[in-house]
Amino acid sequence: MKNLLILLLLASFTSNAQWIDLFNGQDLNNWKISENPASFHIENGELIVNGNRGHLFYNGYTPKNFEVHARIKTYPDANSGLYVCTAFLENDWPKQGYEIQVNNSHTDWRRTASVYGIQDTKETFVKDSEWFDLNVIVQGNHITTKINGKTIIEFTEPESVTKGSDARRIQTGTIAIQAHDPNSKVVYQSIQFRSL
Repeated sequence: MKNLLILLLLASFTSNAQWIDLFNGQDLNNWKISENPASFHIENGELIVNGNRGHLFYNGYTPKNFEVHARIKTYPDANSGLYVCTAFLENDWPKQGYEIQVNNSHTDWRRTASVYGIQDTKETFVKDSEWFDLNVIVQGNHITTKINGKTIIEFTEPESVTKGSDARRIQTGTIAIQAHDPNSKVVYQSIQFRSL
């Protein structure tokens, strides 16, 4: 943990920082689970997210400008999310930061790469049971989401956004992975981070 935090601090001072693997494929060291630990487990080097609502929070902090990359596979009717600028919460859905939706066929119409409930897309860009790359770029007051290198959402946070401690806004925080419900199975092969 200490070495990883040092790497993140060093990366924050480097304009072209290297990617850092946040998930090592072996265990969930440096991560903290809320509510339902059984919803997260590792098989064959991959993070399986399947079960009752819960969130897997990274035990580190992101600098102001950063990029997160995840290699993901969804299964039919699955729903998950990749949170940025968030904070650990023992129960409930995270209140801080933004959720980037991971959903290609769930009944919720908001599809993968949406900035959930803020700027959404109804279009499905990838199919279930196929690996895809999701990138989230946070710079200043701007969030860009990409699927397989294609830009999907460009969101600029308005100046009028509430600045309360639990507000959905770009702020110092961490990254989290969402387990949505028992019928949702999503697999994360890698989760990477770099400072910009």
